[in-house]
Amino acid sequence: MTHTSTGQNLDELAVGDFYYEATGEQTYRSTVHAQGAWNAHEQHMAPATGILVHALENFSPRQDMRMARVSLDILGIIAGGEFEVQTRMIRPGRTIELIEAQMISGGRTCIIARAWRLATLDSSAVAAIEDAAVIHPEELETFAGMSPWPGGYIRGLEFRSALGHRPGKGVVWMRNDFEMVAGLPTSDLTRLLGMVDTANGVAPRVAPGPDSWMFPNVDLQIHLHRAPVGKWLGVDVRQSYGTDGIGLTSAVLHDVHGPFGRSEQILTVRPLPALK
Repeated sequence: MTHTSTGQNLDELAVGDFYYEATGEQTYRSTVHAQGAWNAHEQHMAPATGILVHALENFSPRQDMRMARVSLDILGIIAGGEFEVQTRMIRPGRTIELIEAQMISGGRTCIIARAWRLATLDSSAVAAIEDAAVIHPEELETFAGMSPWPGGYIRGLEFRSALGHRPGKGVVWMRNDFEMVAGLPTSDLTRLLGMVDTANGVAPRVAPGPDSWMFPNVDLQIHLHRAPVGKWLGVDVRQSYGTDGIGLTSAVLHDVHGPFGRSEQILTVRPLPALK
């Protein structure tokens, strides 16, 4: 059954130590902690990614496989309130599987997430990583640069940043103390991938504000050469804007043990309505 979104301001919704509460086997309701930064009635893409990763992780799990890529396409507004998540197998296989989860709100699919699961084996004999490690969050000061962003999701995160942070480039660590779904333990994979979308806002080339530009992403691509662990997510971000209204946010993803993957977000760069 598909639930119709309330479309209400998420500040009016329940507050707890979780982003979502289950209302059925495949249905959920978002809390204020999932509130987006662009509009108060929307969910932030970061926890929305987390709930879809949670669904993918628990869909016909296999001990001999893990997710190596998660690809998410944002088809429209991620309305706050009630929604359904539907999962399915696209390409079964002995060593490679492609699975899918859709978020459906008000009878409309707003996000499609697909994940490649690959068979695991011992490749330590040839293991090597080219991405450099970054300074650990315990050695860094609190980062106040996210304070201009509104919304319950951003308010619920702790941020720290490294020296050299500037518009378009920076290293920022973040963590949260919320479960993804009320009453259920959150895996490290779900917790950390449920913050990756935040990379688009940690080192923007233009400062957020009513007289600025907007640069929402229409997708999120995450590639994982290692399964991440812990609560801290580090993003080593680069953000570029082209001359024709399209931009790109790229990040090397870190946990406290080092780099574990990369993310990419394609952006639509345009003036906020106040400038038109």
